[in-house]
Amino acid sequence: MELMRREPQSSMAGGTGSRCPVLLLLLVSVAARVASGIVTDGLLPNGNFELGPVKSDLNGTRVMGENSIPNWEISGFVEYIGSGQTQDDMILPVPEGAYAVRLGNDATIRQKLSVTRKTTYSITFCAARTCAHAERLNVSVAAESGVLPIQTVYTSTGWDSYSYAFRARHSTAWLTIHNPGHEDDPACGPLIDSVAIKALNPPRLTKGNMLRNGDFEEGPFIFRDTAWGVLVPPMDEDDVSPLPGWTVMSDTKAVKYVDAAHHAVPRGARAVELVAGREAALVQEARGTVPGRRYRLSFSVGDAGNGCEGSMAVEAYAARETVRATYESRGNGSGSSKRAAVEFTAIANLTRVVFQSYNHHMKPDGTLCGSVVDVSLYFGRWGASG
Repeated sequence: MELMRREPQSSMAGGTGSRCPVLLLLLVSVAARVASGIVTDGLLPNGNFELGPVKSDLNGTRVMGENSIPNWEISGFVEYIGSGQTQDDMILPVPEGAYAVRLGNDATIRQKLSVTRKTTYSITFCAARTCAHAERLNVSVAAESGVLPIQTVYTSTGWDSYSYAFRARHSTAWLTIHNPGHEDDPACGPLIDSVAIKALNPPRLTKGNMLRNGDFEEGPFIFRDTAWGVLVPPMDEDDVSPLPGWTVMSDTKAVKYVDAAHHAVPRGARAVELVAGREAALVQEARGTVPGRRYRLSFSVGDAGNGCEGSMAVEAYAARETVRATYESRGNGSGSSKRAAVEFTAIANLTRVVFQSYNHHMKPDGTLCGSVVDVSLYFGRWGASG
């Protein structure tokens, strides 16, 4: 994969003197957040790694001390990477600011979080592959852990934002990001940047709607200055979801959580883009359906306005019924979204609702894309059978 070059920010060009005001502001910001105790929505302290090791703690780019990166503990082969740095014939970009870290063989970064017990949180961070073919990351908080496959690249820059969720069992928790890979080149591994947290509100049912978070308004933190959304990775059904109420079923593929600030969204401020074709499904178990009673599942489909063109189709499943909603996308979000519905008879007290793209789509730059889905407030009873 060819990674695009990003030039160092102009604030770094003037040498040590020009960096002092920036570093002072960062130090003041970090100190204020640490003093406040519980982390708030947004970047973790030094979550963008702009505060780095002193030169004596570096061997080239490798970080030698366990506590050399402020607010983080490290182990294994961890590198401190500057924007535009090269490795062989490859340029290593940084998506935000001037620095990131690279996790080589068996490398780990971790930070201790102050959290509120019994609250659900999502973690969002940016990651990019470098030289390994099957890179993956283990993300864990306390006793909960998950493996995020990062083999598939969903942006032309090579960087993607990933989400992970956990429920706080205690007032403190260690967030750990670990590369379990072992390559011939010990430095080979993913780049990490911009680690953020967000407290998730429990999804609530609204009148006339039997889906939780059906409009997708509650979800992981989206970085304001990134236009590529946040990937919600595949998970087991008993995992905590960064998209409350919903589970992503797949082996290695994800769905993309997008916002109205950077994408065309059918309704409200958030939606989901089905970027992996039939290889990933968005699933929810709707509770309280009555066997034998008729229901109607309604939803909207559209294009994200991100250059994804062509004849698109979304399949929705509920109980034993299926509907395929087609949509002709011009890729610019100018067309109004299309409403579709499937009527079905409940066969149990739990009804599985599934959304899936019917086929694969790619943008002109070769990255995966797909239809945008917004379910909104339309899942409800409309009559009885017989």
